[in-house]
Amino acid sequence: MQLILTEEQKMLREMTRDFVNNEIKPIASKIDADEKIPDELIKKLGELGFLGVAFPEEYGGGGFGEVGYCLMQEEIARGCMSTATFIGAHQSIGANTIYIGGNEEQKKQYLTPLAKGEKIGAFCLTEAQAGSDSFNVRTRAKLDGNEWVINGEKLWITNGGIADIVSVFARTDKGVSAFIVETNREGFHAGPAEKKMGIRGSTTNPITFDNVRIPKDNLIGTDGRGFLLAMKVLDAGRLGLGAACLGASKELLELSTKYAKQRTQFDQTISHFQAIQFMLAEMAVLIYAMESIVYRTAMDYDNKKDISKQSAIVKLFCSESLDKIADYAVQIHGGMGYSRELPIERFYRDSRINKIFEGTNEIQKGIIAREVLKKNGVV
Repeated sequence: MQLILTEEQKMLREMTRDFVNNEIKPIASKIDADEKIPDELIKKLGELGFLGVAFPEEYGGGGFGEVGYCLMQEEIARGCMSTATFIGAHQSIGANTIYIGGNEEQKKQYLTPLAKGEKIGAFCLTEAQAGSDSFNVRTRAKLDGNEWVINGEKLWITNGGIADIVSVFARTDKGVSAFIVETNREGFHAGPAEKKMGIRGSTTNPITFDNVRIPKDNLIGTDGRGFLLAMKVLDAGRLGLGAACLGASKELLELSTKYAKQRTQFDQTISHFQAIQFMLAEMAVLIYAMESIVYRTAMDYDNKKDISKQSAIVKLFCSESLDKIADYAVQIHGGMGYSRELPIERFYRDSRINKIFEGTNEIQKGIIAREVLKKNGVV
């Protein structure tokens, strides 16, 4: 399936690429070292519409759908995986929970400021006993008159320390349900940011809910049906993650190719050595396949098709491929690839998390296998 971009999509890609080259790449190493995305950068991302590019214009978004979102995330990740992770948690899963499951009033009240970048969003599902076993949610929500009272703790929440509005999954008498929580509510506490190996600029925090009271109307969808909503949201999240992996992979191939044509050994550039050529070739093959499945799946998503298996394939293949490509990039650069003087080692560290979050790759294999067995091997 060939991806044919509209003029608007081409303009979005070019605008994002210019922004990344001018605003993100020059400070990417500082974002990593400081373990923080500057507030000014987040403000610019919101003002330019990057924080709501996928959502309809009626809710303050750009109206570009999932294909447009993937185009944007691909370019953002070429500059900084931490920034791509921040955007993904805000838009693809945090705000998207409200877009997919919320009613019209909730979308106007909460989704619109999120899409405009006026508020920052997060997705609160993971707990100590609910990681890969995401149905095992222990956080509780109890209805008390016209309010829900939430108690519990969430872990590894991306944007947890900076979010204004979070989509929270908690257990009620009817099952797992989804709720909109404003973080200025009494009893909401974000703990210290985790010290991570990679994506250091993206803040990841534990969240505690201590008798947090929210309006009864902040229930998203049907009480007891939140787990199904979470799984549907994660389908989109995994697809966006694949697009970010694609962007980082393209950047690594470009940097590796340029370096191979400049680095001299044995009186010739290393690009003449077959061992180097084979690594570059394998990187190109993986990127071609990544690009094909990312945008085929994004088009299916925009056409309202079920992409549960496809998004699991995208997440699994793209995260595994980026790991291989990052490793090749370090090898081609040799000692310089291991030095913080170049961005290669940062990409290498940043790549590892992609096989863990949005559902581990082992979980993705289980999802894919289940669908294969269900359809007797018919793809």
